[in-house]
Amino acid sequence: MTPQPTPTDQHYPHLFAPLDLGFTRIRNRVLMGSMHTGLEDRARDFPRLAAYFAERAEGGVGLMVTGGFSPNLVGWLKPFGGKLSWPWEVRPHKFVTAAAHEHGAKICLQLLHAGRYGYHPLTVAPSKLKAPINPFTPRALSSRGVERQITAYADAARRAREAGYDGVEVMGSEGYFINEFTAPRTNKRNDAWGGTPEKRMRFAVEIVRRVREACGPDFIIIYRLSMLDLVEDGNQWQEIVAQAKAIEAAGATIINTGIGWHEARIPTIVTSVPRAAFVDVTAKLKPHVALPLITSNRINMPDVAERILAEGIADMVSLARPLLADPQWANKARAGKAQAINTCIACNQACLDHVFENKRASCLVNPRACAETELNYDKTFAPKRVAVVGSGPAGMACATVAAERGHRVTLFDAATEIGGQFNYAKKIPGKEEFHETLRYFAHRLEETGVSLKLSTPVSADMLKDFDEVVLATGITPRRVDFPGADHAKVLSYVDVLSGRVTVGRNAALIGAGGIGFDVAEYLVHEGGHSSTLDPARWMAEWGVDPTFEARGSVVPARPEPPAREVWLLQRSAGKPGARLGKTSGWVHRATLKAKKVQMLGGVEYLGVDDAGLRIRVEGVEQLLAVDHVVVCAGQEPRRDLQVDLLAAGITPHLIGGADVAAELDAKRAIDQGSRLAASL
Repeated sequence: MTPQPTPTDQHYPHLFAPLDLGFTRIRNRVLMGSMHTGLEDRARDFPRLAAYFAERAEGGVGLMVTGGFSPNLVGWLKPFGGKLSWPWEVRPHKFVTAAAHEHGAKICLQLLHAGRYGYHPLTVAPSKLKAPINPFTPRALSSRGVERQITAYADAARRAREAGYDGVEVMGSEGYFINEFTAPRTNKRNDAWGGTPEKRMRFAVEIVRRVREACGPDFIIIYRLSMLDLVEDGNQWQEIVAQAKAIEAAGATIINTGIGWHEARIPTIVTSVPRAAFVDVTAKLKPHVALPLITSNRINMPDVAERILAEGIADMVSLARPLLADPQWANKARAGKAQAINTCIACNQACLDHVFENKRASCLVNPRACAETELNYDKTFAPKRVAVVGSGPAGMACATVAAERGHRVTLFDAATEIGGQFNYAKKIPGKEEFHETLRYFAHRLEETGVSLKLSTPVSADMLKDFDEVVLATGITPRRVDFPGADHAKVLSYVDVLSGRVTVGRNAALIGAGGIGFDVAEYLVHEGGHSSTLDPARWMAEWGVDPTFEARGSVVPARPEPPAREVWLLQRSAGKPGARLGKTSGWVHRATLKAKKVQMLGGVEYLGVDDAGLRIRVEGVEQLLAVDHVVVCAGQEPRRDLQVDLLAAGITPHLIGGADVAAELDAKRAIDQGSRLAASL
């Protein structure tokens, strides 16, 4: 079912070919994958949820899937989470479906039963086995209890149809309830619902069959099949193929690709995962079923999506977070304006990290995501002359939003290129996507008419004729104070990432925050190059079977040897990296552990001399015989211009690192710059 190119869509013809399902037609091959936003859990938030979907439907998406809604109480993700099991829960959903349909998109509701991943004491599962990422132990279901869960799915799907949804996505992957039935890892039953592969998958098949019976033939049923469990005792390939065939026979319309369980120790969606790393597993299934297949994970630009479809790997591509980053993704691609796309960098900082902290989701590169009704960039009726000093993330965001609103904006920077600290971040192995953000902002500066003045040191006198002055001047690295701090061995992380100094074969890093981890990653990869751009090397590093034949597709990892011996040190006690992002921090720690980086907390720095770095840990002194000591111990705001401005009677706005430099935070910087510009 490879899409036939549409002559009028010359730029990405396969991506914008319609998909005919027989009873309905999807206008293109772009699926907005399910993302929990935090707006699903209360009826009063549904108008905001509708605005969120409306913006992406207007942006050209073909088919959208909501965040997960449980079919009953025991399937909650968390207490009082999104659920569709009672008649009075139907009405708020009509805001959402009407918003999607108004702009020509189809929309499906995701039915997600959390199973043992539910964060509450009512959880149920096929077997009484606690998940390693959850403190609650589920209750094992009886046979009658299993039947009640199937009935709940069918009832919820019928209510979804009543609410105006074009279909449902049955969540059968990522280690949630249905996946727990299909995998021997979590299904220890020996009755009609477990014991053999056929019995383990019976639960999934019955759900699809009953949903089809309840909703009729003209209703989309997407089944999210776990094609790669990426956990021990997951499914084998033959079992996955058998599940797919049985799901097709039971009445599914489309099969979507699910990758990895939440408890897997193999990353699947962070920025260090290569683009489209897992699409070959979808291609492997394609000869076995006639249904359209959706492929997913780390597809963020239209050239990648077009290649996947043109090569017949899949029939649709799933983009979730890329549509948080840019709701106009599809329209821009269709118009041949890929350079204008605000690309998802897969950082997780404002989307998944927020959700796991019970906050509303947003997006680091697009603060309007899930805030469409409150953060708007309306045209100003009183244009001002605005000066923004500093072209890092905060300054670029502020300048472009202000210019979009109609202000006359000049952006100054003493550097020769835009980007500020992003120019260091883009050099970190696994953070190559930061190049895309800089490309996007370069285009936005030109598109919005910002006057860009690079290589231009700024004085207060130069700013006296502006109506508003914004200081986004960033940070200066914090110096350390111990004997030998001025020794030739001691470098700043700026010295290293700028390429001014080549670090020797042994290095100690002082400071184990985000910068310390980034610099360690840079140093353990020869020349700054890693496996993150090569799926084959990446799979070997993490232990993913490239043939997908092993149970769970898990094989022994074969990490490449480190380029240097590195110590990562922090003054405070405890495990280094404990304050990194919830959904990506473990990946950074595991990567450095595989590269044999020695991470120490509770370190007292005694000094640097020709022999190396002398430290004390738990009362024991030791010498680290290193070639260089790299200081990654924080930053101070750069505000020297503020003093001169205040003396001249000009009160500037402070944003980004110039405001708070405790830890470099691009999420806060872009949000702060955008919100300030929206208020001018």
